Amino acid sequence: MRYALPDVLLQPLVQSALREDLGRRGDITSEATIDSQQTTELHIIAREAGIVCGVQLARLAFALMDPAIEFKAQLQDGDILEKGSIIASIQGNAQAILSAERTALNFLTHLSGIATTTHELQSSISHTSAKITCTRKTIPGLRDVQKYAVRVGGGRNHRMGLDDAILIKDNHIALAGGDITQTIQRAKAYAGHLITVEVEVDTLEQLEEVLKEGVSLVLLDNMSLEQLRTAVAMCQGKAQTEASGGITPETAASIAETGVDFLALGYVTHSARYLDIGLDYV
Repeated sequence: MRYALPDVLLQPLVQSALREDLGRRGDITSEATIDSQQTTELHIIAREAGIVCGVQLARLAFALMDPAIEFKAQLQDGDILEKGSIIASIQGNAQAILSAERTALNFLTHLSGIATTTHELQSSISHTSAKITCTRKTIPGLRDVQKYAVRVGGGRNHRMGLDDAILIKDNHIALAGGDITQTIQRAKAYAGHLITVEVEVDTLEQLEEVLKEGVSLVLLDNMSLEQLRTAVAMCQGKAQTEASGGITPETAASIAETGVDFLALGYVTHSARYLDIGLDYV
């Protein structure tokens, strides 16, 4: 499968990143040391194995600095990287290429790290039917591309924003009067037939009450493995199940083995490592 987002969604993000880096005077180091007419060819190279993501953003970074730069992608988002893999070759004005270098690599290293982390997590639970999903724990302004990177890595997206679906949590229930059933009834009346309703529960007693009213999904928050197994059995044929709360690469497999449908991890966006990728003159 090939992954891509429209340039119209990505260009404002890349422009903002370039403006931040260029500051008030532009790249004064490159201007001071390199002839303005000098041309070169550089290569974006993976320095470790992983899953590549962010090629489009890198291409836009160079194109916005100088439309004459030729960006030849050797790999596309979702492709497997080996150490030494050439992701792309860039030919054109040397000053412009160096001016866009950090912006291009920032996107590539960050998003490839998310895609790689997601891929590793999904692979670790591949013996189950559970799916890795991300959360709204994203860097402000980068949510669209961070969640895109999760998809590239083989995961799924939870809500993109507060308007995607109704997710009733403990604070909603408390501020609505403390009655779970009445809160769900209000939400379902508001939602109509097109908006999904999910409810977070902390105990099996809460889950029993939620299932009597009926919802599409239940978010099983910080439950033990034994509680999760019981919850899955209770929800069979009634609602899909999603485990959440401090899930890490070390605990993901055992949680998936309880039979839950989804594992919601903020980890894949807020704690994924950067993948080591560089722009090299060879």
